[in-house]
Amino acid sequence: MNQTVALRDVQSAARTLFGRIRRTPLIPLDAVAQRVGVPVFAKAENFQIGGAFKIRGATNAVALAMQRGPRPAGVVTYSSGNHGQGCAIAARSFGLPAIVVMPVDAPRVKVQSTLDYGAEVQFAGRTSEERRVVAESIAIERGFLLVRPFDDADVVAGQGTVGLEIMEDLPETETVLVPCGGGGLTSGIALAVTALKPSARVFSVEPEAAPKLARSMEAGRIVSSPPGASIADGLRPNAPGAIPFEIVKNRLAGSVLVDDDAIERAVRLLLSRAKIVAEPSGAATVAALMSGKITNPKGPVVAVLSGGNIDPAVLARILARDEPW
Repeated sequence: MNQTVALRDVQSAARTLFGRIRRTPLIPLDAVAQRVGVPVFAKAENFQIGGAFKIRGATNAVALAMQRGPRPAGVVTYSSGNHGQGCAIAARSFGLPAIVVMPVDAPRVKVQSTLDYGAEVQFAGRTSEERRVVAESIAIERGFLLVRPFDDADVVAGQGTVGLEIMEDLPETETVLVPCGGGGLTSGIALAVTALKPSARVFSVEPEAAPKLARSMEAGRIVSSPPGASIADGLRPNAPGAIPFEIVKNRLAGSVLVDDDAIERAVRLLLSRAKIVAEPSGAATVAALMSGKITNPKGPVVAVLSGGNIDPAVLARILARDEPW
């Protein structure tokens, strides 16, 4: 497995993905801009095929595996939801079967969507590590391509195309906020943005219950710990991946934490003021801005909304609280 990622890999991924994914828009967030005093835009990956950015890395990884040969018997991954859907879509586009190993408490909407995209779903535990062991076993036993959720150079390069699009569509961008799970999206965007514009600042955003990258950045090495409960289910791996961490440790301007209440308020704000449905993991960046976690942000600011796959029952509960900022 390739262990390094460069800007040229992200640019190559953009060519591979052309026509296979959507180029998502930058949407002005006037309500947030009024709060922080600088222009703010949402990079709306909730409008992506599959409802999240994950199809980028998954499709790039499968496409490159097909080019390198031999043709895999199928695709297998482990995921709390969005990466699984991305892999299911990517596998189907190349005529391959897919198996997604999901946690037993995965959101119903993500499980059903994964099934709808043609994948077989297997359940294993509640942690990423438990799912990884099962997926690796399937890959060996059945000759399937294992597409890791974040600790894979081809996946990171695919996710980095989000950063390319941001800088192409808004070259004056000064600050980018990225939700961070295992670090695939964060590292890909940080690589692309800072390579194209070294003065731009990229921040990761995590839930307080799962501060794996923040702790790792403080320690100067990867720190692993079981995450606590959080509504941001997609941001709860035990630790950042080795490949993402190697990229971000010298490229991030900071790593900030937000609580679940702020994330829920961000979900409500996005729907009520911008008419955008974002899942809690995706809304974490707006939560960071609105709660003042980014001190004196320099604009324009782009808040990456990583996905919109929220369980309707969860959304209804969040909206019912109706607490203002």
